[in-house]
Amino acid sequence: MSRVGRAPITVPSGVDVSIAGQHITVKGPKGTLERDLPGEITVRQEEATLLVERPNDERQNRALHGLARSLVNNMVVGVSEGFRKDLDIVGVGYRATAKGDTKLELALGFSHPVSVEAPAGVTFEVGSPTTIGVIGIDKEAVGQVAANIRKIRKPEPYKGKGVRYRDERVVRKAGKAGK
Repeated sequence: MSRVGRAPITVPSGVDVSIAGQHITVKGPKGTLERDLPGEITVRQEEATLLVERPNDERQNRALHGLARSLVNNMVVGVSEGFRKDLDIVGVGYRATAKGDTKLELALGFSHPVSVEAPAGVTFEVGSPTTIGVIGIDKEAVGQVAANIRKIRKPEPYKGKGVRYRDERVVRKAGKAGK
């Protein structure tokens, strides 16, 4: 039994869910998200809750049950609260500059600045030159954009310089032993 898949999803007030077969649409104060459910998984609405159900206990349906429930829950949370990933830039001279809400210019020790454009539905927030906030309603898109920014200059293990997630712990290595 999938413990994740069996948990009901509470729909907050102000969020409208419409289900048409395998297609689910969630509208809320922050925007609208649509998705086709995987496999034979169905969603049933009872008052202010959603129940994700599978037709039988076949291996494939059991595997998709919890996934489908998490995807639908992320849609509901996204249109009501939104998602945010924070990145920190560590290194002398490393910094980020906002060029509007959807464009960043990063100075990360290369001979040239690196420009990053956000896809539709994702915005950037630069609090200080060494912090970046990636904000949006689609959890998958926010996480992917944050991972792409981190990939430009991953934190290196000797001095810890690079782009890292706010809560990431970088394991440091000892350098060369002196004489």
